[in-house]
Amino acid sequence: MSYILNIETSTKNCSVAIAKEGKTIVCKEIAEEGYSHAERLHVFIEESLKEAGINYKDLVAIAVSQGPGSYTGLRIGVSAAKGLCFALGIPLIAVDTMQTLAAQAHISDGLIVPMIDARRMEVYSAIFGPNLETIRATQAEVITEVSFDDLAETIYFVGDCAEKCKTVLTKENFVFLDEFKYPSAKEMSSLSFDKYKISDTVDVAYFEPYYLKDFMITTSKK
Repeated sequence: MSYILNIETSTKNCSVAIAKEGKTIVCKEIAEEGYSHAERLHVFIEESLKEAGINYKDLVAIAVSQGPGSYTGLRIGVSAAKGLCFALGIPLIAVDTMQTLAAQAHISDGLIVPMIDARRMEVYSAIFGPNLETIRATQAEVITEVSFDDLAETIYFVGDCAEKCKTVLTKENFVFLDEFKYPSAKEMSSLSFDKYKISDTVDVAYFEPYYLKDFMITTSKK
């Protein structure tokens, strides 16, 4: 049996899932205003393995959300995943955070636009088709009244940007799926298994999260 541990820590949601043959069998997660990933992640991993009735040696791979998202959250998730891969001698799989978020919206037609808040009116966004095929790659953009005007299809927005974007994105073909706010490890299961089957893995030593924008430390002018 192919058991994969999926780790998603790119946003406020600290999420862990155990998948068996691409199907989620256990998921532990919590979304908090104050990031608690460092405290929760390893606890969730241990609890998930125990609930699934397996040990670390039963895992064939570790999958981690590659970003974009929170710098700190991504570092915590990737560091944990790398450590486990090194210790267990198993491959590391990187899963697109935006595709994981988009996977929550099950549609038959139209387009899915996952968006992750990047402060002010800026977001990280991508565009996917109904089968999660990439229509437009992830980019950082400032949302305005003319954003996505060139898309005539019904557009389903998912992510944590609904509150600030609804006042700007008001076209009739725009639909906000408010219930899908954060990416979750349970949606990573089929994505990571598809990658595992074709040996689509990353180098454990050199893999780095996809931050999209450089992390900048500013100092006080006082």
